[in-house]
Amino acid sequence: MLGHRKLEAADYLSILKRRMVMILCFAVVCPILGAILTKFIQPKYMSQTLVLIEEQKVPEDYVKPVIASGLDERLSSMREQILSRSRIQPVIEKYSLYNTGRTTMDERVELTRTAINIQPIRSAITNNKGLPGFFITFVANDPHTAQLVCGEITSLFLNENLRSREASAEGTTDFLKGQLADAKRNLDEQDTKLAAFQRQYFGKLPGEEGTNLNMLNSLNTQLEATTQSLSRMEQDKVFSENMLAQIQASTAPTPGLGSEESKIPISEIMSPAVMAKQKQLNSLQDKENDLLNQYTPNHPDVVAVRRQISDLKKELAQPAASAPVAMGGGGGTRPAQRPTESLQVQQLRSQLRAAELGIAEKRREQQVIQGKLGMYQERVQSSPQVAEEYKSLTRDYTTAQKFYDELNAKMSHSKMATDLERRQEGEQFRVMDEPNLPDTPSFPNVWIFAGGGLGLGLFVSLAIAGFLEYKDTSLRNERDVWAFTRLPTLGIIAVSGDIEHEVVVHPKLWDRIISRIKRTPPVKTDGDSLASARG
Repeated sequence: MLGHRKLEAADYLSILKRRMVMILCFAVVCPILGAILTKFIQPKYMSQTLVLIEEQKVPEDYVKPVIASGLDERLSSMREQILSRSRIQPVIEKYSLYNTGRTTMDERVELTRTAINIQPIRSAITNNKGLPGFFITFVANDPHTAQLVCGEITSLFLNENLRSREASAEGTTDFLKGQLADAKRNLDEQDTKLAAFQRQYFGKLPGEEGTNLNMLNSLNTQLEATTQSLSRMEQDKVFSENMLAQIQASTAPTPGLGSEESKIPISEIMSPAVMAKQKQLNSLQDKENDLLNQYTPNHPDVVAVRRQISDLKKELAQPAASAPVAMGGGGGTRPAQRPTESLQVQQLRSQLRAAELGIAEKRREQQVIQGKLGMYQERVQSSPQVAEEYKSLTRDYTTAQKFYDELNAKMSHSKMATDLERRQEGEQFRVMDEPNLPDTPSFPNVWIFAGGGLGLGLFVSLAIAGFLEYKDTSLRNERDVWAFTRLPTLGIIAVSGDIEHEVVVHPKLWDRIISRIKRTPPVKTDGDSLASARG
């Protein structure tokens, strides 16, 4: 009656009692068949090894690794490389994997890839995102083959890790070496441009404005002192010329002297004392010029030197007595020597000569100072434009220098990291557990097959029981009668031990019940409707 009306727990128990034998048969037979089935399936043996990941022996504060990618990414990359056909095919040919005579090499490669499993493990103690290690497993039909192939795959991983890390380090070093060479070449070019610019604009570079202004002020002071000194010397010269002209005008020419005798050089008629004083005067004037270049005209040293110059000029201007003419001896008179000019005239001529020389020297000095003034003025005026160009050059040079220094530092780190990898002191894979030799097959498992058979048997037996109950139209109790006829039950007769019942209905209604069962679809109802019908 399953599906013809709403069932209760008692109905399900009743069905279970009726179909218990069939269900038990399936529950017993199917696990046995599952266990027997394992004897006909080819066993699979799984060999496993544990590979731990050791950190580099040198702390990262001293040598930073050049490999920045995470271990998960590198492990995935190594897995794809190792499972490539170029790596797998030699292993297949070496151990004759899946060589049934009907499989192609592509199929054997695919089967081998399926048999290899890489399972990363993570540390539950440190709670670190890094991988402390991973398992490598391989499944084969023979335990010895599984062990050998598992060891071969492990060796591939170890070698690939060493090769990839060393290749990455060397590739980084080679790349940085090329970049460093380009950076050095660029830095040399910028250095050459900067040196040429500094030579071209020497004295006009930024930072020299203060020096140029100080030199300009100093040169202006020197020029002013030189101009004043030149003016005084010219005045002294005019004064000496006037005095000489007055003396010559008031003094008659000496008789007996020819025109050539009157043209005797001044240096021949000057006395040693006058020449010494004249030299002292020239020295004091030079000292005055030097002091004016350093101090103001009111400085005590300058005033003292000027006082000495004034006293010395007065001494040179005083007339002196004429020296007696030397007479020759030897019993006769020698002819008188040529008359000489007076000492005052000689002094004036000496002063004029010294004044002319001093004026010429001061004018040359004045021209030199004016030339320097023009040069420093041009430097000060062109400083802004030169500073702009110099700023552009220094910016490019600073950028090139900074880039070169950064690359040089990275190059040093990369060389140390490469040397670390070559010595195999970096991050390494270490085999913790060698591939084991499996004693029992990993597939098929008898208990798993037996459990699967038990589950399958229960499912099939319950499905069959449900189907049989659905097809069964027997009236077993008054609820079935009410579901089909909507008529009350007259009585119930127990068949055997109150397990089954015989339902008694009115004779005139039996034909109606049978006809309705045949032509009327099942009607579901509940216990309340049945109770109301009974009432």
